[in-house]
Amino acid sequence: MKTIVNPPKKDWATILQRPTQTVNDIENTVNQIFDDVQKNGDKAVNKYTELFDGISLKTNTVSETEIDKAINTVSEELKSAIQLAKQNITNFHKAQKTNKVFVETAAGVACWQEKRPIQKVGLYIPGGTAPLFSTVLMLAIPAQIAGCKEIVLCSPPDKNGNIHSAILYTANLCGVTKIIKVGGIQAIAGFTFGTETIPQVYKIFGPGNQFVTIAKQLSTKFGVAIDMPAGPSELLVVADDSANASYVAADLLSQAEHGADSQVILVSTSKKIISEVENELDKQILELPRVEIAKKAIKNSKSIFVENDKVALELINEYGPEHFIVCTHNNDYYIDNIENAGSVFIGNYTPESAGDYASGTNHTLPTNGFSKAYSGVNLDSFTKSITFQQITSKGIQNIGKSIELMAKAEGLQAHKNAVSIRLKDLQ
Repeated sequence: MKTIVNPPKKDWATILQRPTQTVNDIENTVNQIFDDVQKNGDKAVNKYTELFDGISLKTNTVSETEIDKAINTVSEELKSAIQLAKQNITNFHKAQKTNKVFVETAAGVACWQEKRPIQKVGLYIPGGTAPLFSTVLMLAIPAQIAGCKEIVLCSPPDKNGNIHSAILYTANLCGVTKIIKVGGIQAIAGFTFGTETIPQVYKIFGPGNQFVTIAKQLSTKFGVAIDMPAGPSELLVVADDSANASYVAADLLSQAEHGADSQVILVSTSKKIISEVENELDKQILELPRVEIAKKAIKNSKSIFVENDKVALELINEYGPEHFIVCTHNNDYYIDNIENAGSVFIGNYTPESAGDYASGTNHTLPTNGFSKAYSGVNLDSFTKSITFQQITSKGIQNIGKSIELMAKAEGLQAHKNAVSIRLKDLQ
């Protein structure tokens, strides 16, 4: 990791830049694939599956036989772990249910709001360098709790034309209604336009690489909603002498191993902890099976020394991390004042990987600074709020005159007439 000491504020934007390609670098590719899938459906999808995933499939759809085989393949030990995580995630997301909001805003004027599930949702599950069955839990569980009718899952096949058994097992456990062996841009395009085998959906969920992120953003041009722009993973740790250097290094590496375009940052008011963490990184990274991926990510990463907590917090809010770990003497200061973060992990015994798997919070979070405006996936992500109103004769008399005056002032006579005709009948 590159160490930076007391960077001036004017340099923060450059220092905190993500190691991602620009939209222009990949947008042409995404547009071409979208156009092809829109025109040619499964024929185009299959072409790109063969090109990018190296397999020609007879069918994209996962069969009941494949699901049964996966259920028998996953070890009982892993099944138990997945079920424990499922229970915790279910508990946390069920607690997010809200009751109907009802207010009589004026005598005879009743207004209320109710939640309704999004009927058709598409879940994108990465499966390239790591089969993220944990993401199935994070997306399918709240979709099921919300009451979504169609929960369609796309995930890329391996070289043998299979989806990882743990993904299939988890999808079946969590109520996914259809599973399709398609990944990348072509999966997002399939969700957007619909093909012979991929249902068109109303909203697309799930993380992915930069190509998937741009594809999701493009899908919004065609009337499909997305959860958020969720690209390569990132983690920022703020730590001082109260932190355990080996824990901090382990947390940084846990995100660095996601992919070469992941980014991890250490911010500290202690040069001593920065040095200790860097020593731990050098030791721990050599023990990782994905050492080469982690090394590339660490090259994109930085240790930043600042003078005090106030400067640290300002820098962190400017960055807007996806994952934010706080290990300091003054944790409450950061907890109370953090404004831009996807998910916060507090203290020496709260590793980020707990949120990735089994604590109960959702790990599908905004990256690339989007935490300044987006929330992570939650139960409300799978619902819409619909407002209702009912006005009695007394109610329209109470507010009618105001409506007439406002409509007239805006020059909208028909709006005024819609009230006036009723008030006249009530005189």
